[in-house]
Amino acid sequence: MRRFEGDKLVIATHNSGKLREISALLEPFGVETIGAGALGLEEPEETEETFAGNARIKAHFAARATGLPALSDDSGIMVEALDGAPGVHTADWAETPDGRDFAMAMQRVWDLLEKKQAPEPRRASFNATLCLAWPDGHDELFVGQVHGRIVWPMRGEQGFGFDPIFQPDGYDETFGEMDPAQKHAISHRAEAFAKLVAGCFGG
Repeated sequence: MRRFEGDKLVIATHNSGKLREISALLEPFGVETIGAGALGLEEPEETEETFAGNARIKAHFAARATGLPALSDDSGIMVEALDGAPGVHTADWAETPDGRDFAMAMQRVWDLLEKKQAPEPRRASFNATLCLAWPDGHDELFVGQVHGRIVWPMRGEQGFGFDPIFQPDGYDETFGEMDPAQKHAISHRAEAFAKLVAGCFGG
């Protein structure tokens, strides 16, 4: 496994929520993080049907474009009763001509579950794959997952994406209601990040 030796890392995302979370997780290591959006990088087309495939596309694109190591995150929610959807298409479900509308996307998930008369608990998992890529084409992959259930109505103003309808196992609050520090401690991204740190940062 290759160690990260630099002091500057491109975060290959245009999602401000993800950028905030990842930057906070990297802060203890004294690494300067720069978002792809701030560098004026376009978003590469995500053509893979796996989280790992799309994470690789984003990280390698940013590493090649900047000459710096780049970290990407491809993540999403998989709902059991919807055969794992939206999965890698999680963000796509929120797309509108005026930007992403996650309230609409969450309503779509719930409406589909109601239409299928899916039994409670309506099981789901949040999945994250981190890819750390170097300009020479090398990469390392790290996977995290957290299980829980879909709840309705939406609850909480914290977090982003589908957080307000996801209640992790063992907790009474949704990710949207949790204090960010608490969510960071148990989230899918935190699990993947712990593996990244152990592998590449020697934490």
